[in-house]
Amino acid sequence: MQSTLHQPTAPTWNNFLKNLLDFPQSISLSGVMAGFLLVLINYTGPILLVLQAAEVGNLTPQQTTSWVWAAVVGNGIGTILFSLLFRQPITFPHSTAGVALLVTSIAYFPYEEVIGAYILSAVAISLLGISGWFGRVMSLIPQGVILAVLGGVLLRFGLGIFNGLDDHAYNPIIILAMVITYILLRRVRFSAPSLGVMLVGLLASGALGMLQLEAVPLTLAVPTLTLPRFSLDATVGIALPLFALAMSSQYAPGQTVLLANGYNSPINRILGLTGLGSIGLAFFGGHGNCLGALTAALVVSPDAQPDPNKRYASAVMGGVWHIVFGLLGATMIGLFAIFPKVVVATVAGLALSGTIANSMGNALEKPEGRDAAILAFLCTAGDFSLFTIGAPFWGLLVGSLVHALLTSYRNTK
Repeated sequence: MQSTLHQPTAPTWNNFLKNLLDFPQSISLSGVMAGFLLVLINYTGPILLVLQAAEVGNLTPQQTTSWVWAAVVGNGIGTILFSLLFRQPITFPHSTAGVALLVTSIAYFPYEEVIGAYILSAVAISLLGISGWFGRVMSLIPQGVILAVLGGVLLRFGLGIFNGLDDHAYNPIIILAMVITYILLRRVRFSAPSLGVMLVGLLASGALGMLQLEAVPLTLAVPTLTLPRFSLDATVGIALPLFALAMSSQYAPGQTVLLANGYNSPINRILGLTGLGSIGLAFFGGHGNCLGALTAALVVSPDAQPDPNKRYASAVMGGVWHIVFGLLGATMIGLFAIFPKVVVATVAGLALSGTIANSMGNALEKPEGRDAAILAFLCTAGDFSLFTIGAPFWGLLVGSLVHALLTSYRNTK
């Protein structure tokens, strides 16, 4: 971690305008490209998960387009506002772990109840920020258990890389080409391996005659308002795990990424503001936008802008790119609709493989927490529903109970 932490500017209207006026002098070509890579990675990874969840939940094309609009345009607006407000590279992506959770649980609830769960999760995040209890809440659930649940939620996407091997005669060729490409790009430390993997998958599919190209009209995304309905089942099955995963997989590592790059960001204010923003986006299908973590490193690092005081401009450019792509959400969905399923599944699996490895590695790091972590992982990976409540909640419950029992037992010895 850097010895000198860059302090945020006070969140006032005058400072916002000052940072906006300084933007042209702060932006660099590398910052523009870093912002562009940020949106490309989003569209070649996390957004594919949104489309999968929408398909599982039998959402209409209008509802799916609105969800993408909320996730991507909401990301752009939030990133621009927060970065200009605090003069720090603060990004506002949708929760990747959250949408992975929804792939396994959205089908069990009416869409209106799902929207209600989004709102409750966002309200809890906002209240947590206002109260300043972020650290206290994170200490209630063992970190190893939360990481294991995240690994269990994402496991099905990793398995998706190979589950389609026997679905089509050409699938093994396509999957092999994509996996080799991913390994090579990782070997040379290419910043957007998912983009290269997707391009190779499309080229291989086209060469094998599996890519059915169709004309995709240039259409602006139109958000669709959905009024929420609240239920205990959706609160327990979606809102609670969504909240826990956002805290552990977005806010906690996001704060770490910022600190590691010299930014002492106001985490409680960020929680409060992102929670409020997510409440508004939920009415249009947004499942929750949070503090950027892994992909945020693209605009937070010195590669985007050597001067840390000007690096906020790189995040602002990322926000601009997200708004442009998000407004064309319907067109982008149309483009992705022509992708063979094997390409989508392999891109998603490879894009999340690193997160799965990191989650499980950290979850099993401490020997005294392995029993609780592995049971939480296996329970979550079971992908079942009990009393209409999805496996992630039961994984959190089982892991926390086992951890409490084992900890209590060791303390009495």
